[in-house]
Amino acid sequence: MAWREIIYQYDGSFEGLLCCVFESYTKKERPTAILRDGDDEPSLFEIRAVTTDRAHAQRIYRSLYKRSPEVGSFLRRAFLTCLPDKEMAIYRFIVKFYREGAPLLSRLSDDTYLPLLKAVRQLSGEVEQFRGFTRFSDFDGVLGAEIEPKNRVLPVLRRHFCERYHNETFFLYDRTHREALLYSGGVSRIVPLNHFEMAQPDEVEAGYRRLWRRFYDTVAIEARKNEKLRMTHMPKRYWGMMTEFQDESYFKARPKETPSASPAPGAPAAIPAPATRPEGAPPAPASAP
Repeated sequence: MAWREIIYQYDGSFEGLLCCVFESYTKKERPTAILRDGDDEPSLFEIRAVTTDRAHAQRIYRSLYKRSPEVGSFLRRAFLTCLPDKEMAIYRFIVKFYREGAPLLSRLSDDTYLPLLKAVRQLSGEVEQFRGFTRFSDFDGVLGAEIEPKNRVLPVLRRHFCERYHNETFFLYDRTHREALLYSGGVSRIVPLNHFEMAQPDEVEAGYRRLWRRFYDTVAIEARKNEKLRMTHMPKRYWGMMTEFQDESYFKARPKETPSASPAPGAPAAIPAPATRPEGAPPAPASAP
């Protein structure tokens, strides 16, 4: 039986993508493209919206898990990457994985596996960098920071910062993907935030910022200065969000009589912070690993 060609459109979630896989197999269709809601591409093929159904997503996820417990977390991370046309790349991998099973994961040069593997490794490397290069400021008792990643790293960074600052209230804003990680009182949430501008610091916070830059400048040894080596260990694309590389306006305190122009995002709703997943049964599919 010939497979029908079509274009799927989904809601942009990991569950929604798994539902596209479910739709493909149950209706004997082979998508030529998988678009997110709002994407508008001219095409000769029919475009059909795929409804996200948690039961369908679970069915696909568990079938993958039975073949290899490792593949679920790998695909969730692949979904967070900035790999071009990642939906089709993930779809093609799943199709091949259903045919060949777990041995596919040992063939590192496979043309469907390798692009995803490289993208996931880039994501993991970026996550490690942000664990060390993220700079928080204090805004009236709320810690806040901004990052500008290539990949959607907040779901992966979530556990690290929630555990590290478990007694604090904080937010971490992703400028690239316009979303924020909010945490307060053991509760965390990742929310879309299209318009956000960090407020100026008060006198105390501005003072701490100046101290940090002074420390950074003081410990540097001029005779051993090596710009190439520094950019190897601290890539330049991260400098824009790091306190020690900012211009003088970053260290200027707001006037005392002027309220904060952009208040910190509100505390998240009652969604538990990440906890260690019990061993055994696979987790439910989600955008966050």
